[in-house]
Amino acid sequence: MNRFLFLIAGVILIFASCKRPDYQKVTHDPELYRVTVKKLNDIVLENNFPPVIASRNYVYANIAAYEVIAAGDPQHYRSLAGQIKHLPAVPQPEKGKEIDFQFASLLAFCFVGNAVTFPEGSMFVYIDELKQKVKNAGMPSDVFENSVAYSDVVAKHIMAWSKNDNYAQTRSASKYTVTRKDGRWVPTPPMYAQALEPHWGEIRTMVLDSASQIPAPEPPPYNMTDKNSPFYKAVMEVKTLGDSLTTDQKHMADFWDDNAFKMNVVGHAMFATKKFGPAGHWMNIAGIGSQIKNSDFGTTVAAYTQSSIALFDAFINCWYVKFKANSVRPETVINKLIDPDWKPHIQTPPFPEYISGHAVISAAAAEVLTHCFGDNLAYTDASESEFGIPARTFTSFRAAAQEASMSRVYGGIHYKNACIIGNMSGRKIGELVNQKLHLKIK
Repeated sequence: MNRFLFLIAGVILIFASCKRPDYQKVTHDPELYRVTVKKLNDIVLENNFPPVIASRNYVYANIAAYEVIAAGDPQHYRSLAGQIKHLPAVPQPEKGKEIDFQFASLLAFCFVGNAVTFPEGSMFVYIDELKQKVKNAGMPSDVFENSVAYSDVVAKHIMAWSKNDNYAQTRSASKYTVTRKDGRWVPTPPMYAQALEPHWGEIRTMVLDSASQIPAPEPPPYNMTDKNSPFYKAVMEVKTLGDSLTTDQKHMADFWDDNAFKMNVVGHAMFATKKFGPAGHWMNIAGIGSQIKNSDFGTTVAAYTQSSIALFDAFINCWYVKFKANSVRPETVINKLIDPDWKPHIQTPPFPEYISGHAVISAAAAEVLTHCFGDNLAYTDASESEFGIPARTFTSFRAAAQEASMSRVYGGIHYKNACIIGNMSGRKIGELVNQKLHLKIK
């Protein structure tokens, strides 16, 4: 009898030792990572960071989180050090110390997201909430302290690396000089804002060898005297479409507008409205893909990270092309030569027209997400509903990227050629990211 009870007790002990601790049900849940990325997205929106700077926030925060995961599970994930040539080896955790690497990755994401460009303290409240959540779930104090300590080591390492990307130097770089010449970009109404981040093409890339690695052909030359010229036809196409938009085309333009800071003019009153930018929109889409595929925590972090790298490099390449081509926006030409009262459906952003930023970054992200989650993954994107814009459904990430590109023509802010070429460039960038980076070990 005693022997039987001993065996039963042994079985119970083994079962208890194999049972997943309750706190891991919290920290290992990929939904918590998706919520954390969305929290950063919200803070980017609240602080009115432009799209290119937002992409910098996302990339360093996600890389910090990923490097923690890779350190904790080297059998399944490779560090990006060496794959991104200028990323130095990340410090490894001390042997013998138990760490919850998922929790540490969340903290590293928050610490870096908080510090890259934000005023100090933007995510501190959320960090405190995370810590309290795991304590309430029963995380042992030594695991908690070890996890916090390692997240701090990785976060500081990534922050030190980030400071050499030329961002600080571009803060004091010369402002863009407007050239009053036909075909050249000039500020547009209603803000008439100066050119946004004209030196972003000088930021250090992650995977691209340089901002110019993916070249774009020259846009059609400015010619409004010949009605048969490609440029004249492109201008008239934008105006004709804008004058007869269908309900679905308007929805498409509004859905992909992603204007981080829109200036509204009503009579003599002016007020701004905010939304997350295009990089934030694609961060949301990465989360949707992860959720549909029921990805585990590590796979989810890897997908966000690879997507954010593609977005970051795509913006750098696109801005290099934009300020090299320096092309005039449709609104400027139409108002000056065709109809002074014409307005695009969405507000023209303050930087040159060619090539389309939405087209480039959307195609780049779509290639990476296709690589991570598979082609023809149908999904519904309701992430714009918080701004009162109904959801849209897509047959694949690439289909969404194609629509994002064309939406800018319907919006009245791009010629079609800029969107076609932009989509092609973005796909090449995404393909290059997929070829060069191998996060998961199969």
